[in-house]
Amino acid sequence: MKLYTKTGDNGMTSLCGGKRVSKDDIQVEAYGTVDELNAHIGVLKSLLLQSQISDNLKEGHTSQNMNLSIDSFLEELQNELFVVGGALAKESSITSKLPSVSALVVQLEHQIDGLTAAIPAQHNFIYPGGCLMSAQCHVCRTVCRRAERRIITLSKVAQIPEEIFPFMNRLSDYFFILSRYLNIKSDNSEKTWENACR
Repeated sequence: MKLYTKTGDNGMTSLCGGKRVSKDDIQVEAYGTVDELNAHIGVLKSLLLQSQISDNLKEGHTSQNMNLSIDSFLEELQNELFVVGGALAKESSITSKLPSVSALVVQLEHQIDGLTAAIPAQHNFIYPGGCLMSAQCHVCRTVCRRAERRIITLSKVAQIPEEIFPFMNRLSDYFFILSRYLNIKSDNSEKTWENACR
């Protein structure tokens, strides 16, 4: 079977179930942004892998346990984003429960709490950057926020499984705290914005 079908050459695509819609339809925009986030998580995983290899070469040891634990959790998140994307791509207005998404919200909260406890408290806004892994976390965070906005827009015209909203909200928080954790554990000083929002 060929990869290309030519059925999208006129700017239309199919939802799950076969309904044809424009490629800039808000439903396509929502699940497409979730897909974009998944791709950015893949880049983050690759950077984590490179950091293990780099540590091996430089020091003869790795922070492998930490990185592998994060890597395995990121893979779990990627899997769940496929679940979310699939739910968003359905043409039916009938929504079903997504228990795996609900369970992962609890896991995200545990992960956030654990990472927060392992690093200094935050008192200022932090500039995105530092090590490549941390910088990529901020890309994931901002794309996640955009996906969340697209899903909220879609929810005004379609029924969305309610579990998706807290999942996307916690997910962006996770990438923020992970960015801080990876920077600090990589001995990169955080650069802060000293002005407060007024």
